[in-house]
Amino acid sequence: MAHAANLQLSRNTHVFLEKTQAAYSAQTTDYLWQIPVLDGYSFSQAVATSEVTLNEMARDSDLRTRRARAMFNDALEPAEWSFTSYVRPANNGQSVDEALWANMLGNVYYDGADWQNVTTGSPVTRTPASQQISFDCESSNFVELGTFNLYFVLGACGDTDPAAYSQSNGQTIYKLHDCVVNSATIDFDIDGIAQITWSGFGTKIEQLITKSLAGAQAIGLTGANPGGGLTSTRNFIKNRLTTLRIVPGDILNVSQDQDSDGTDEFEAEYYVTLTGGSITFENNISFLTPEELCRVNLPLGHVTGTRNISGSFTCYLDDSQHQSDGNNGPTSSKMFADLVSDNARGVVTNDFQLLFSVGGSAGVPKADFSFPTAHLEIPALNIEDVISLETSFHALPTSLDGADEAVITYIGPSVL
Repeated sequence: MAHAANLQLSRNTHVFLEKTQAAYSAQTTDYLWQIPVLDGYSFSQAVATSEVTLNEMARDSDLRTRRARAMFNDALEPAEWSFTSYVRPANNGQSVDEALWANMLGNVYYDGADWQNVTTGSPVTRTPASQQISFDCESSNFVELGTFNLYFVLGACGDTDPAAYSQSNGQTIYKLHDCVVNSATIDFDIDGIAQITWSGFGTKIEQLITKSLAGAQAIGLTGANPGGGLTSTRNFIKNRLTTLRIVPGDILNVSQDQDSDGTDEFEAEYYVTLTGGSITFENNISFLTPEELCRVNLPLGHVTGTRNISGSFTCYLDDSQHQSDGNNGPTSSKMFADLVSDNARGVVTNDFQLLFSVGGSAGVPKADFSFPTAHLEIPALNIEDVISLETSFHALPTSLDGADEAVITYIGPSVL
């Protein structure tokens, strides 16, 4: 066991996600996942306050007055948390971060094998035979999304027995209650490894004296059918291999004439080589907190706002019309020209199918981010040593009440 510590270092932290399921009908078992995180995590909670001040004129001929003030705590703000994890698909149709995606994209419970929504359907589809797990937005139109508890165990790296985490063994344990995922951001650092920055809220932060977190690594990622989730070094994804496919309309129904005027505004496909970019999934969650006199209340819970999926990508301004495979095709310069052309002025909302293959279009492991009906903004010219374009996009559903704007697919390595 580790000795009790006076000071804690951030690099000695383990993070666990606990799905408590008493609120879900017929679900009596709680489950744990360990979430390997990078340095730079944070969690905090603030208090909302009111200030009362005195502001009066002189009380007497000596010009004396009262200049005091009073402070009141009204309510605790929602706890805020943030951390970054690597994109790590397993080879058994699971992933290290699947619990985060599932709770972000649905009001879900875990039945011991799969994720299920409280009504019907699931935001998670597993295909173990092809090492795939997919996440979609189809089941995310809920007022409330999945909640869970987060544990940040400081000083845990030196203790190999999660059943004995305690203050006496050198750990400081923080529990964030009733957490919800508000946003997930994927950045394409050209020389980096694919990773996601997660952030969200909880109702309160509690410091525990002791907590058993045994079994957190046993759900599909270690044990008899490990899938290589937590133990393999082959399931990290290189950003430099990332490709992007840009097709007007969806892939099965190419639409180059998007205002139906008989003239094609766009080419059948554009070929760009990325230099960077990012994708953000945002739930726009807000918390409800009562404010009563003489009492400091906790947040009651969350409600969802508009689902917002957007991002940007950068590439060099390339007018060669010549691809690396020797084939001719419209590149970034032609894409810019078409988006700003007079023909495109009749297209109020353009429609492009974007497919980001992080890790490469053919290799594994990889993560595909597909946006079937994305709206592209006019690219911005960045005047640097090499002129480049930055293009912002917005993933949109096929209808205002739809929820089909994105599909995320992880494909794990076949050999660990």
